[in-house]
Amino acid sequence: MNIYIENPNAKFYKLGICIFFLVIVMLFTLFALGDTPNTTFLAFVAIVGAYMAMNIGANDVANNVGPAVGSKALTLSGAIIIAITFEASGALIAGGDVVSTIKKGIIDPNFIIDSTVFMWVMFSALLGGAIWLNIATALGAPVSTTHSIVGGIMGAAIASSGWELVNWAMMTKIAASWIISPVLGGLIAALFLYIIQDRIFHKEDTLEAAKKIVPILIAMMSCAFVTYLALKGIKKLIKIDITTAAFIGIIAGIIVYFIVKPLVIKVSQNLSNKKDDINTLFNLPLIFAAALLCFAHGANDVANAIGPVAAIYEAIQTGVIAKKAVIPLWIMVVGALGIAVGLATYGPKLIKTVGSEITDLDQGRAWSIAMSSAIVVIIASWLGLPVSSTHIAIGGVFGVGYLRYYLYQRYENEIEGVKAHHIDSINKKLTKWNEKLAELATEEEKTQLLNKVALKEIELKEMQTGGEVDFTKKEWRKVDKIKRRQYVREGMLVKIAAAWLVTVPISAFIGGIVYLILG
Repeated sequence: MNIYIENPNAKFYKLGICIFFLVIVMLFTLFALGDTPNTTFLAFVAIVGAYMAMNIGANDVANNVGPAVGSKALTLSGAIIIAITFEASGALIAGGDVVSTIKKGIIDPNFIIDSTVFMWVMFSALLGGAIWLNIATALGAPVSTTHSIVGGIMGAAIASSGWELVNWAMMTKIAASWIISPVLGGLIAALFLYIIQDRIFHKEDTLEAAKKIVPILIAMMSCAFVTYLALKGIKKLIKIDITTAAFIGIIAGIIVYFIVKPLVIKVSQNLSNKKDDINTLFNLPLIFAAALLCFAHGANDVANAIGPVAAIYEAIQTGVIAKKAVIPLWIMVVGALGIAVGLATYGPKLIKTVGSEITDLDQGRAWSIAMSSAIVVIIASWLGLPVSSTHIAIGGVFGVGYLRYYLYQRYENEIEGVKAHHIDSINKKLTKWNEKLAELATEEEKTQLLNKVALKEIELKEMQTGGEVDFTKKEWRKVDKIKRRQYVREGMLVKIAAAWLVTVPISAFIGGIVYLILG
């Protein structure tokens, strides 16, 4: 298991970079927007928005590039460069001109009449969500940034106007996604990994199998990611229904198949039947997947940082509480740069957590997780389910880990089955030979047969004991748990699941406390 060890001196440099960025944001707001009413308050809002964006970069982006880094398809520095480039591009190009001020519709703005109350609710929600994300990142727990801001808004709204302000039906759907997202992510990632294992690595000529199957898998990935990008990555630029998106994706998949197949055949000429060699065929698709996931994430989740900022800016400018707020370019830039700064400074810790501290990943496993992330989002869009990309990706990592353990167990059982069959065969021979002893006429024949019996009895004893300790049932369960730990670090499962469960309540609590203190 790879453990993330940070140079103590690096902590001060990282903190210095983050503080410098926040100071630049504050100075820009104070001097460039000096004519805006409540400039000082707006400067504090911009700082908290930048702080939230940095936490999004430090925590949430790891899900998009972590598996590629863990599988060594990308180096850590390469992943950070790709993530910064495509996260910022997604935010600036496809982040949209307008943002929803009330994330997921969890509160009814009609109940908040006073624009001042609304601004403090948004400010408290932003700070509450950012503080929780900071804590989760320090603990090494990847959590949903959307759920963090949702919790912050809920807590601040309750503190301002009471429990009836919250749309509890929507909160129930969000709570349901805590189970739906990771389970779907795990099942689909495990399914694709099983296909890779069964159709490629369990074949006698794995390289020949890879030549046939890998182009199909890459075409499927192209279809899924083009559909995903059409639905999520560019939805603020152009609205595309799921049928049209799927059709575009299918066309893209067919085109990619005919392009990729001869390339795979050509590259395969320099490869062997070894698993490590064949896995390299997934390197380039993984890099493209990481880039597209980051682009779509930047386009969508930058709103978690800049949405409340844009809402407050709109309320300051007009004095009106708007359900939709126009995003000024400077706010979008703050969000995009904040994600980049957070990713570059504190992102590596979570990238390594996702990529190597839950289960060991190779390129085929990482590819399965990337496919799962795209497909579950498509299914959720089709069914209208609110799902978390963080939960999907982490569920995919655990799904891959548990499938590895299942395949190992099945292999062990098959070996035991062969062994049991062989022991039964030896017992039959010994019975047959013992019956024949009485029929033999000469001592020489008896001696030869007795030697055979002795050798078979030794072989039988060795197979039955296998040199293993005779454990009790309780001890065997402990041994099995140790073996399972080689495939899935279940301690990480407990920590991450606990962090998911408390994300909304804790960010709500912090948001509520901030509102009561400042509002």
